[in-house]
Amino acid sequence: MHYRPLGSTGITVSAIGFGAWGIGGCTPGATSYGETDDRESLRALNAAFDGGITFYDTSSVYGDGHSEELIGACFEGRRGDVVIATKAGITSSYRGYDFSPAALRASLEGSLRRLRSDYVDVFQLHNGSPEIVMGGPEVAELMQRLVAEGKVRCWGISTFSPEDALALLDAAGVGCFQVNCNLLDWRAVDTGLPGSAARRGIGIIARTPLAAGFLAGAVAKDTVFAANDHRSRWQRERIATWVEAARSVAEAAGVPDNAVERAALALRFCLSVEGVATVIPGMLTRSEVLASVAACEQGPLERDVMRSIEGTYRRYEARLGF
Repeated sequence: MHYRPLGSTGITVSAIGFGAWGIGGCTPGATSYGETDDRESLRALNAAFDGGITFYDTSSVYGDGHSEELIGACFEGRRGDVVIATKAGITSSYRGYDFSPAALRASLEGSLRRLRSDYVDVFQLHNGSPEIVMGGPEVAELMQRLVAEGKVRCWGISTFSPEDALALLDAAGVGCFQVNCNLLDWRAVDTGLPGSAARRGIGIIARTPLAAGFLAGAVAKDTVFAANDHRSRWQRERIATWVEAARSVAEAAGVPDNAVERAALALRFCLSVEGVATVIPGMLTRSEVLASVAACEQGPLERDVMRSIEGTYRRYEARLGF
């Protein structure tokens, strides 16, 4: 495993992190990746730790706190050996948003109980927008107060888009942004966000590196998702385009059509983006963890491979739905 600084926060993170949305299990409606097995989730978490993964990204709304409970149970007694990031702002069961200082503080206190910890390393606004953060001083002031109280080591924002992150570069005290970044989504690269953030000492956490499974070959054009899977809301035409584009970028990179190598390519792409501190694929099983760790050991992609991938991506860019 390789390790990188999270901007200028003083926090060091593993280059591959553990995306913990999936292990939370089901929440009402199409808001999850479906049913999970807690025993397998704990095996995955332990395998990640044994493989050198130190960064674990979760949220109060993932499984309505169950993801945090699993992380808390797994790392009790070795809390100082891991970096835990959680989020607040989305209300229980994805019913809406509440970014009021009182709600954010209450969410943090609930997260701390579930995580069995008296602090979180990174506390993020979940889908925090420029209007929420810059519309008044209350939110940023609260987040900085939580840092001063020792309940939070640094605060960040998980944004809808790289453009939102760019608009928040001057938010007082912000230490990191979490943004979409993958072979089918070059928006962060195209906007220059990682470099702009790096110049201000702000770290970048790259989420959705496997594009909800499409880049790992886990989805076919005729795949039917369960009703509680968030991907079930996608239109069939969009699914077909993403499946085709994912296969094409893999072919452009000279990668065989198998799940392990395609997933490795996707992770290595994110690791090749200058300014990215850590990449957080969603992991559900021990085998997924081991494959992700192995991909990290291969290092970033060569420049000629990146150019080949970009040429293919540009042909699909307008059709991908962003």
